[in-house]
Amino acid sequence: MAEVAAALEGVVVRYPDRTAIGPLNLSIQPGEIVAVVGASGAGKSTTLRLLAGLERPAEGVVRTAPPGRTAFVFQSPTLLPWADAQTNVALPLELSGVPKEEARARAAVALASVGLGERLSARPRQLSGGMAMRASLARALVTQPDLLLLDEPFAALDSVTRRHLIEDLHHLWAGRSPRPAIVFVTHDVEEAVYLAGRTIVLDAVSGQVAMARPTPGVVPRPTGWRADPDYRETVENLA
Repeated sequence: MAEVAAALEGVVVRYPDRTAIGPLNLSIQPGEIVAVVGASGAGKSTTLRLLAGLERPAEGVVRTAPPGRTAFVFQSPTLLPWADAQTNVALPLELSGVPKEEARARAAVALASVGLGERLSARPRQLSGGMAMRASLARALVTQPDLLLLDEPFAALDSVTRRHLIEDLHHLWAGRSPRPAIVFVTHDVEEAVYLAGRTIVLDAVSGQVAMARPTPGVVPRPTGWRADPDYRETVENLA
């Protein structure tokens, strides 16, 4: 897309008993990392489903990447349990018409990029939670999407593994040309500020943007950035 990677313009989502979102206005620039935070029920996951084309609004316009140019990573790794890691990662390429051997070769490169180059033949049950999430990231990135959507992908992992995966995601994003836009949903404000160049807070009552703050500094973050006063101040302002 020329102007934006994705946008919600005056979007309203209604359920039989309530208005869940909106009107919501949100734009994502190409190559930007945006974190979306908010209380439970604020519409964070619904926002991702709208951007992914998995849900239609009652009102408003959704602008998103062309078909096949969006990738989605869920909170739990959605790997096929009977298939090995290489087959899982090659699957979206094969479904899009890439020849099997080429798809498997690209899957091997993608898995190596997330530190799983020696686990190509491992089944999901043979992978730790962090490894399974790395495989899910590899599968999402192997198609070289313009827009990457992540719905609390690290929430079930321990804090050390979460930090390692955030660093991995930063370096994977920085190593792409062009870089994909990323929208990352999390309940953790500290995680949001560290990960993203901009953090959006959704209001739990209205389902609208309550606050939007750019994060100072550069991404990927330099070593020790969590001790930087700018980081602490931004977290406190958004919490």
